[in-house]
Amino acid sequence: MSQTAAPPRPTGLGAALPVVGKSDTRPTWCPGCGDFGVVAAVEMAVKRLQLPSHTVVVISGIGCSSNLPHFLSSYGFHGIHGRVLPVAEGIRWANHGLTVIGTGGDGDGFGIGAGHFVHAMRRNVDLTYVTMDNQIYGLTTGQASPTSTMGQKTKSTPNGVIENPIDPVSLALASGATYIARGFSGDVKHLADLVANGIQHKGFSFVDVFSPCVTYNKINTFDFFRQRVYKLESAGHDPTDLVAAWQRSLEWGDKIPIGLFYKTDRPTYEDLEEVLAAGPLALQPAGLRGKESLLDEFV
Repeated sequence: MSQTAAPPRPTGLGAALPVVGKSDTRPTWCPGCGDFGVVAAVEMAVKRLQLPSHTVVVISGIGCSSNLPHFLSSYGFHGIHGRVLPVAEGIRWANHGLTVIGTGGDGDGFGIGAGHFVHAMRRNVDLTYVTMDNQIYGLTTGQASPTSTMGQKTKSTPNGVIENPIDPVSLALASGATYIARGFSGDVKHLADLVANGIQHKGFSFVDVFSPCVTYNKINTFDFFRQRVYKLESAGHDPTDLVAAWQRSLEWGDKIPIGLFYKTDRPTYEDLEEVLAAGPLALQPAGLRGKESLLDEFV
């Protein structure tokens, strides 16, 4: 991610600033949960990029997956259900020198948060959004989610889901995201590559992750995906070809693609917003003309 005017250097530190790594909080997910692979991949990605902890903010909403910011030694913000991206956008615009990473689940991001998802992509806000897609509502113990497949029997659909599932990759392609990828939490190294490249990309980077729920989804398991996923880079896919990316996004069955579907360059929201041309808002003068003390009551 392009960083203009990084946040002020923390005082009291030596020459080497600490980079993002594990926090002192241990994950509380069910043993075997796919989200362990996702947090490991995100940690690998930011370590590879040597991002100092004080320049990274990880935002989440509500759900099992949304505990992820607790487990990294960066700034974090645990928001409300479906509101990952409004918070992430606000942080980017307040200080676009920060690296902003949104994290959430399929229910959080593609249910109540679907409207925010579409509009953040069409704005091409320069941030990275990682979703842990387990095709079930895990935190609330097993209801159908927006990505549950037709016919899937869950606590809320005992006779089977009767709605078509959302395809996050196709939706991202239609909405204007400029970096669109899909990973599998059972292949942490490959996923870390996708996340790291997404962070470095200038524009809205979306990484959807198959992250199996071992407790409530007995269909879309690790074995289910291991038998089906194939890597786009091994299949000769051209990620600059929008039509080819769309065709790949529709594949679901015996073969399911993971990897980079699409990447393009176009101006970001931050590039086009004149107010941000003078640098991060957090570092600009408040413009209160001698009445800056008015802000004291809010600090």
